[in-house]
Amino acid sequence: MDIERFAAFVVASAVVLVIPGPTILLVVTRSLNHGASVRRATVAGVVLGDLVAMTAAMLGAGALLLASAELFTILRIIGGAYLVWLGVRTWRSAGSQWVLESPTAGSPRRVFSESFAVTATNPKSIAFFVAFVPQFIDPARPWLPQITAMILAFVTLGGLNAAGYAWLSGRARTAIAQPQTRRRVAHGSGGILVAGGVAVMATVH
Repeated sequence: MDIERFAAFVVASAVVLVIPGPTILLVVTRSLNHGASVRRATVAGVVLGDLVAMTAAMLGAGALLLASAELFTILRIIGGAYLVWLGVRTWRSAGSQWVLESPTAGSPRRVFSESFAVTATNPKSIAFFVAFVPQFIDPARPWLPQITAMILAFVTLGGLNAAGYAWLSGRARTAIAQPQTRRRVAHGSGGILVAGGVAVMATVH
């Protein structure tokens, strides 16, 4: 994988990760209502869950690439369309409420297990990985080193993102729940996703 393609993947991943999904809402909820040990356990579960889900999804995409270049191209087109749909949905969700009910935390071990299960078994996350990552794979190069680098980069960014949300949530309950903050994040992220999806479909040969 060339450095430009990898840099584009890192930037796109950072944008995607900022969008609050079910996993981040879980992190925020627990961070708003519980202590540091629960926050750390939640983030650790999210990181391991992302690693498992993304690895499973990428092995499937890699097998498809080896089986048929044409099918892989179709997957990229579908992935681009999915990014556009995700961007539109994110933009339209700008006024929605974040659900922040307080769960019963339990022990850090239990929190870790639950966070891992939510992240690793979320079918939307796996579908997203299958649609998103192939946009940055160079079919002319060995796929295993490429997906390994992308998995490590995404999981690292995901862990930093979850830790950042946990830290901010524990210290800025009012600010993070402000409708204006949600709208800005949703509009900015949604617009970038739509543009990225259109660009992907325009460059598929």
